[in-house]
Amino acid sequence: MKVHVIEVPYDSGKKGARMGRGPEHLARNGLVERLGDRGHELRSEVVELEDCFPAEIETAFELDRLVAEQVRDALKLGEFPLVLAGDCNVASVGTVAGLGSEGLGVLWFDGHTDFDTPETTRHGSLDGMALAIVTGRCWRRMSGSVPGFNPVAEGNVVHVGSRGLPEELERLESSGVSVVGATLVRNVGMPEAVASALEALWKRIHRVYVHLDLDVLDPDMVAPANGFTNPGGPSVEEAEEAVRMVRKRFDVAGIGVASYDPAYDRDDKVLRACLRFVEILVG
Repeated sequence: MKVHVIEVPYDSGKKGARMGRGPEHLARNGLVERLGDRGHELRSEVVELEDCFPAEIETAFELDRLVAEQVRDALKLGEFPLVLAGDCNVASVGTVAGLGSEGLGVLWFDGHTDFDTPETTRHGSLDGMALAIVTGRCWRRMSGSVPGFNPVAEGNVVHVGSRGLPEELERLESSGVSVVGATLVRNVGMPEAVASALEALWKRIHRVYVHLDLDVLDPDMVAPANGFTNPGGPSVEEAEEAVRMVRKRFDVAGIGVASYDPAYDRDDKVLRACLRFVEILVG
């Protein structure tokens, strides 16, 4: 398979800081080599802006526009788009726009809900609104400026691994999104927790975008993916099992990897897990 690796080294509008270091670290420390060893033909591109005084919101949506363009170009060339981004908004909104939301489902692996809006957020981070933007709950004017972007229906989204503040979990669970939270996974196990959600989605959707926020993994069992991790997530083995279930059931149209800060990754455990997840999903 031809794979287009799109690196977006930004975190909250700042290049190369915190999680903005993640894309290059992933690409240069095994991801590209591993896919190449599996026989895939790879092309890489780094998305950058020239603005010396970036504003987070303006920068995020401009990066979304550039990512959407790269993803569309990849599809025209018969390439599989693999986006490595510092934060979730840039990994998801641009990729969904490039893939086209018509008939597209979203599998969202994340230790946070990412379902805040400007009216509900406690911390003011655009990154914490990423899934709300993808589903059209907020920032509709800005997301509408990204060519090709249309919101994905909440009923076509499965969120795996959510935990954190009760009010955030309640907001996600009261939406149309199918939620496979960390508590459910602990109670019934990953296969049973994920299987019913995937089966229900498959009845409507066969083509999916897979969003891998690496802080979905439990920071104590594995390692922290960044400085904002919540305890109580799945192990590498549990997450890998869920990823395999997705790959078995759906046509994976594209992948977005986000929220990896190598400064927190003890012994490259999260890095190795990510390489495995991507390898499975690409096929």
